[in-house]
Amino acid sequence: MISKISKLVLALIFIGSSVFAQSLADAKKAIDAEQYQKAKSMLKNLTTTQAEKDENYFYLGWVYIMQDYPDSAKTVFTKGISVNPKSALNYAGLGAAAFVDKDRNTATTNFNQAVALAGKNSKPYVYVGKAYLLKATEGKVDAADANAAIAVLNKGKAINSKDAELLVTLGDAYRTQLKSTEALGNYQTALELDPKLAIAKVATGVLWRYADNYEDSERLFKEALAIDPNFGPAYREWAETDIRWSLRDPKMASAKVKEGLDNYRKYISLTDNSLESRLRYADFLAYAGDYKALQTEANELAKTDKNNLRVYRYLGYAAFENKDYPAGLAALNTWVTKADPKRLLPRDYLYLGRLQIASGQDSLGIHSLQKAYDLDTTQADVYAEIGKSLYAQKKYEKAGDAYRQYLSKSRKGTLNDYLREGSSYYFAFDAKKPDTTLLVKADSAFSYIMQKASKPLPQVVLFRARVNDSRDMDRNNIKGYAKPYYEQYIQLMTATPPADEKGKKDLAEAYTYLGLIYQYKEKDDAKATENFTKAKELDPTNKQAAAFFARKTGTKSK
Repeated sequence: MISKISKLVLALIFIGSSVFAQSLADAKKAIDAEQYQKAKSMLKNLTTTQAEKDENYFYLGWVYIMQDYPDSAKTVFTKGISVNPKSALNYAGLGAAAFVDKDRNTATTNFNQAVALAGKNSKPYVYVGKAYLLKATEGKVDAADANAAIAVLNKGKAINSKDAELLVTLGDAYRTQLKSTEALGNYQTALELDPKLAIAKVATGVLWRYADNYEDSERLFKEALAIDPNFGPAYREWAETDIRWSLRDPKMASAKVKEGLDNYRKYISLTDNSLESRLRYADFLAYAGDYKALQTEANELAKTDKNNLRVYRYLGYAAFENKDYPAGLAALNTWVTKADPKRLLPRDYLYLGRLQIASGQDSLGIHSLQKAYDLDTTQADVYAEIGKSLYAQKKYEKAGDAYRQYLSKSRKGTLNDYLREGSSYYFAFDAKKPDTTLLVKADSAFSYIMQKASKPLPQVVLFRARVNDSRDMDRNNIKGYAKPYYEQYIQLMTATPPADEKGKKDLAEAYTYLGLIYQYKEKDDAKATENFTKAKELDPTNKQAAAFFARKTGTKSK
């Protein structure tokens, strides 16, 4: 028979383990709710009171990962392994820290070790999968990383098909690759296992957002909040949905931007209003395009924590958008030169380049924009900005090359960009050092516009005329390549005669060219006189027309 003392000791053991389990569960719940400061405080306490539990160290390290402090995370994960050398979770954590630091070899080694030690525990698989998704940008992950996540998560699913957290993470991995059917299937299975799983409701809402089904997306966020009114991520995703909705539907724009900002403030209030939460709010303001609010928030953050370099990122972004270029350039130079290079984003160089160009530092700006592209080849739009800067510097051939790169790599190119490409190559042509390949490139761009435009565009026809006139370099044997284009230009312009001086001079140019063709090539004095007369009427200062009539009358032209 068990003595009363033994029973008391046993009861205390059960009570103690229950408190521990509940405390760790509370910490994990706080992490899911993105209450990172709260979770960190709880977990730090647990690593002291339950120092032998390696799981405590892992979740504390994971909080550091979520807050973008990989060095602190690595220290904690290493401590967890010292407590338990076979801690699969902490090896998954070390892999995540290395992955964030772009050390792929170390990450892979630690991920493999985590899986090897996992046994029948599916959680290490979950967090290896989560780690591969850490570099998501606007919901997108490189296919190789997403596929690696999907592979390891499916292995974990084979071990434990009832791990709801794993299913949600697997759904997230599929969602990043726009595999909506697979994503939805995993979210629904997770909800069947746990109908009160708010995070699965939110994940499904995000899936609908990417399908531009905003009504269902919003409904699911509300359902998540009905399960747990304090589940902050529901408000965050709802806010981001509001902004996407505002961009897709101009009629809803004003209302949805306001609602989005309100929802994000609710998210902040439900987390811990920590510096990290406010930095995420700054990210959201940049995403929402509210740069005045971003500049205000960034200035407040700078007062709160002058040592947090990330604040300078937001100061730089906001100052550029608010046209405060000196302040923006100073802020981003501070961020780029003092921050750990591993923390820099392609967007940092994008804004730095824009600020440098706006400040007259074009060469530096072009270099920064090129670096933004080198770091993220989806940023092809930078070539349009590079082209604009080079054109302004009259570096026409390089400008043409930049626009050509832009049009070949970006889906946003317009006919106006082809016009910029063509005019750049045209102005790059130098008759003293003729490089006819420039004329070919220019004509190709103008020809493309004429094929795609709904009607002939006079400006483009005029450029084609000029390009083909430049091809006619032997003035003793004129071919008349430009004649059909100048004739077409005249036909287009005489329907509505130009009233401005530039328009008149351009039309006079066309008549002058035809006059020269009839004078020297066709030997038709009547036609030449007719065209030079029209040129002189439009532009009395036209020197070639004056020279023609001076020769006819035997007087000297002025």
